Amino acid sequence: MNDFENDINECCRVLEAGGLILYPTDTIWGIGCDATNEKAVEKIYALKKRNDKKSMIILVAEEKDVYGFAENPDRKIFEYLSSTHIPTTVIYEHAKNIAQNLISSDGTIAIRIVKDNFCKALIAQFKKPIVSTSANISGKPFPKNFNGIQPEIKNGVDHIVQHRQNDIMSSQPSSIIKLNTAGKIEILR
Repeated sequence: MNDFENDINECCRVLEAGGLILYPTDTIWGIGCDATNEKAVEKIYALKKRNDKKSMIILVAEEKDVYGFAENPDRKIFEYLSSTHIPTTVIYEHAKNIAQNLISSDGTIAIRIVKDNFCKALIAQFKKPIVSTSANISGKPFPKNFNGIQPEIKNGVDHIVQHRQNDIMSSQPSSIIKLNTAGKIEILR
């Protein structure tokens, strides 16, 4: 078994147990947990020292997965996503089947369909969405690569993925969009 498979298996074991992982995403390194486990989500808020009113992103592997966590997503969003090549997170109305402490006070949820092979394989094997939030203390700069992650974060998770730790390329967070009340795509970041 190679390192990639070992990382996937160990991540799934930790996620099933309600633990936290530190992992590379299609954007920046993230802290993750089972997005359906409220206690695991609480651990991320505590580790990041983040206000629990600030929601976090969840990652899914396929377009069809969005339907399990957002009520009636508009097709315009998927058309937009198919036309862009940059990682894009979408704010969807009427979140469902997700940890309550991930749902914004207005009932929305932020979801990104990943293109990264590691994330796709992890989510496919885990069979649930995974939280993705930047691997930093709230208010501090996000790390541009693995070497920029603070020891406090590394020491606060249950598993650190080996895959892509040596990447020195500088990464950026995803863009964020939503469908506004006029039915138009609005770019928030």
